[in-house]
Amino acid sequence: MASNKFDMSGKTALITGAAGLLGVEHAVALLECGAVVVLTDVSEAALSVAGEALSREYPAEMILTEVMDVSRFEAIKGVAQTFESAGRRIDILVNNAAIDPKVKGDQGVLETSRLENFPLEQWDLQLAVGLTGAFLCSQVFGAAMAKDGKGGVILNIASDLSVFSPDQRLYRKEGLADEMQPVKPVTYSVIKAGLVGLTRYLATYWADKNVRANALSPGGVFNGQGAEFVQRLSSLIPLGRMAQRDEYRAAVQFLCSEASAYMNGQNIVMDGGRSVW
Repeated sequence: MASNKFDMSGKTALITGAAGLLGVEHAVALLECGAVVVLTDVSEAALSVAGEALSREYPAEMILTEVMDVSRFEAIKGVAQTFESAGRRIDILVNNAAIDPKVKGDQGVLETSRLENFPLEQWDLQLAVGLTGAFLCSQVFGAAMAKDGKGGVILNIASDLSVFSPDQRLYRKEGLADEMQPVKPVTYSVIKAGLVGLTRYLATYWADKNVRANALSPGGVFNGQGAEFVQRLSSLIPLGRMAQRDEYRAAVQFLCSEASAYMNGQNIVMDGGRSVW
């Protein structure tokens, strides 16, 4: 049966940035299919909250947590060695960690987000987490998948902004001069497009070792944003609404399981049709 291909019993999936909004949803998706999930995040407190929430619905032994800074190779290697010593193989890697300047309240991004004012230290920090972190995790865990010949799956969480530019009109505030208008920062587009490029590279690099890599590019997720912003964004989406936080679960299940065994190097854009309008 086709549904059997979604079964991930006996598999272990490691998720970076797992304490965030979609990180928890990715964990639920994989737990539903029987995988053991390793939640990793830089915040021990946030990891504890996420782990406790998930353990109310799923067996505690299926949920592992590890504090891990994806921007530090030594931290990633240390986590990998911990699981290797325990005899636990990482079969699935979900590169989800990111520093995302979310739009909260009315709009929520500042004039410092503008290209002319964007600080170099923020460029370096955000790329270190969102793009270099995915490279380092793929280097460590992907290499291990390839080395023992059993293969595995790498899923990079990109964004619909990997395929088109941010519409900065979404963030405009009345009464502000142009040079003070908030924007979606340049880092977000660069990181997400870079993740798609990384996906394509990885898809060919270890293909002969049965390590597949794909990207998922979600559209905007409703998370209490201001009504004006939600209306503006919804008007750009053929389905007429933002996504609910749980609407990407089935895509994660497909891309991480044998159901997608012949899919490799692809960027799956789930944006309610925004990218085709």
